[in-house]
Amino acid sequence: MNPGLALALRLWRATLERLTLYLPMALMGVLALGTYWLVRSTPVFEPPAPEKPKRHEADYVVGNFGLKTYDATGRLKSDITGQTARHYPDTDTLEIDNVRIRSVNDRGHVTVASANLAVTNSDSSEVQLIGNALVVREAREDGGETVPRMQFKGEFLHAFLDTERVKSHKPVDLQRGQDVFTADTLDFDNVTSVMALQGRVRGTLVPKPEKADTKPKKP
Repeated sequence: MNPGLALALRLWRATLERLTLYLPMALMGVLALGTYWLVRSTPVFEPPAPEKPKRHEADYVVGNFGLKTYDATGRLKSDITGQTARHYPDTDTLEIDNVRIRSVNDRGHVTVASANLAVTNSDSSEVQLIGNALVVREAREDGGETVPRMQFKGEFLHAFLDTERVKSHKPVDLQRGQDVFTADTLDFDNVTSVMALQGRVRGTLVPKPEKADTKPKKP
């Protein structure tokens, strides 16, 4: 064999051996670069962020507030007025300063309530009265009998206007006609005329005057 050709073949064989040795490493490098580029180019889909809890912040404020509610027949159910009202969407409630509420039930009986602050639900059927709370129902005729005037007074009263119920977990003063009671808690149901007083209960009952005998006396 020609010595020059033999030398060329040996050099070519050595070059192939070197290429065979470094080719896997080169391929691994190219693959790593491709993988890095793919990772950088692929968009990342993050899970949706959890919904933030609603903060107790008023979404609107109204001065010289007034609100009237009616039933399905158009009868006036309640008339609410106050100095300032704030609506809170997280609880769907109204806070009303210096509130006055006039409520009329389906029998036409009127209840008037007032307080430094009131918190009402969306349909005004439930009212929490806070600070100088007062609920009054004037005397009325019911079934041929006179129902005496009733007054509830305390720092907190919870009035349920539709069900005609008044509750409180704080001390209250109650006056029914001339009778006066005080208690640590109150639960009064006007529909059933049942009253529950608990804690330190005190009362003063005034005897009703006897009815004069109008029948003529025999001589």
